[in-house]
Amino acid sequence: MRPLLVATDFSANAKHAAEYGYHLAVQLKTNLILCNAFIVPAEVPQAGLMTWPVDEYQEINKESAEELSMLKDILQKSDQDFGFKPVINYVNETGELTSVVNELVGHEDVQLIIMGTHGNNGLSTFLLGNHSRKMIDEAKCPLLLIPASAPVAPIKMIAFATDFKHIEKDLENIYKLIELARPLNAELLITHINFQNWPDQELRDTLEQLLVDISNKADFPKIYYRIVKSDQPEKGLDWLCDHGQVDMLAMVHRKHNLIEKILTGSHTQKMAAHINIPLLVIPENY
Repeated sequence: MRPLLVATDFSANAKHAAEYGYHLAVQLKTNLILCNAFIVPAEVPQAGLMTWPVDEYQEINKESAEELSMLKDILQKSDQDFGFKPVINYVNETGELTSVVNELVGHEDVQLIIMGTHGNNGLSTFLLGNHSRKMIDEAKCPLLLIPASAPVAPIKMIAFATDFKHIEKDLENIYKLIELARPLNAELLITHINFQNWPDQELRDTLEQLLVDISNKADFPKIYYRIVKSDQPEKGLDWLCDHGQVDMLAMVHRKHNLIEKILTGSHTQKMAAHINIPLLVIPENY
């Protein structure tokens, strides 16, 4: 299978996400790439040209490589099982995280980007949280965000939240999620978010027939649906995560216009800020 890519800044949350990613790679029987992106502080000479001090670059690059090597050793030693053992490679590059990661996604045909989320701790959240928000907006393949509270455990149920306003695209994503759920032996729960009136029997019949068709076409019987009613999307999704026995929530991230984004942000970004289970973010045009 195509490899998984773990983006890390070596924080405690990032190391937890790397451990989660390693065990997911074991379950999927695929390999793992560890990635650290760093920006070297620059000098600005009087001529106005920007240069990087060679000594400083070499020192930061060396420290990054050493941290990646240690993280690789920790992950390999954490696996006491005699089953599949992922090959772990690592890459450290200068540049913005999103640019470095997206280049690797294209070059290595990455299946999934994995990174940790950060808690509410003031300045650290402001600086590091921006990486998660920007990655949600710019990732070129699905992004799996791992909260610090998420246990490293087998995935038994993946929930895909949708309002079915983009049904053709939703169907494409459901088939892709089936290909993720199948090797995990996980169930797939299609969750219809209904914000207004309770759906009538006609809609229920339509959803049931849709799932039968998907199951038959994909030869995947472990697919179900659940209707969640809530006046606010995040409330309904929070309830599902807390009470629905869900191990991973999948959502499509659709970009809003600039004004709406400034005022409200996306449902995906709001969920990423506080969710306590892994959040799989699927790019709108993936």
